[in-house]
Amino acid sequence: MLESNAMSIKNFYEYCPDLGKVEQLVIMLHGVGSNGQDLISLAPLLSQNLPKAMFISPDAPFPCDMVPPGYPNAYQWFSLQDRNPKVMLKGVEQVFPIVEEFIERQLRSYNITPEKLALLGFSQGTMTSLHIAPRLKSRIAGVLGYSGALLWDFSQDIEKFQKMPIHLIHGEDDDVVPVQARAQAEGILKEHGYEVSGHTTAGLAHSIDQKGIDSGAEFLINILG
Repeated sequence: MLESNAMSIKNFYEYCPDLGKVEQLVIMLHGVGSNGQDLISLAPLLSQNLPKAMFISPDAPFPCDMVPPGYPNAYQWFSLQDRNPKVMLKGVEQVFPIVEEFIERQLRSYNITPEKLALLGFSQGTMTSLHIAPRLKSRIAGVLGYSGALLWDFSQDIEKFQKMPIHLIHGEDDDVVPVQARAQAEGILKEHGYEVSGHTTAGLAHSIDQKGIDSGAEFLINILG
């Protein structure tokens, strides 16, 4: 689906099992170098017990700067050429208003209240989701994050952030975002009052397996059903 005037987010893909009245939204943020078509392919698997949920998977607003110029359909939420945490934090802070505006437009479009919205991310999309969700104006239903990490500015008043359930899933053999990033994120989130669930999977690399899909689907049912 093509959006003509969505700031920097122009393309997004949708899936809903029941084309009647939409009652929940799941906005899916893909990993670096990928696109919205990647995660929307998970929607039929995640939505089996959420027939009224609309899954929306946008292309990130910026071309990926780690692929050759002109390489098609490769996008990023922010640059990862410099993995310094301060640099990545600046990048996710810059994309925040773009994603926030997109979220607000989808809520208005479907007449959905924030407590019926979940964010789902993979890798850089999880980093973006975990940064954005607590800073939104209203509390959302929760965040489902695969293979990601936490990018927070601890000079801010974190106690004023929105609190919601967070479900983190990570492969123990992940050589892109090490599994230790999950433990670090869980510790910080719990310290600040977040309910954190999820698991790690032995032998899994930087990917999503059936166990992760099943676990994620159960989480979405619990927070949206």
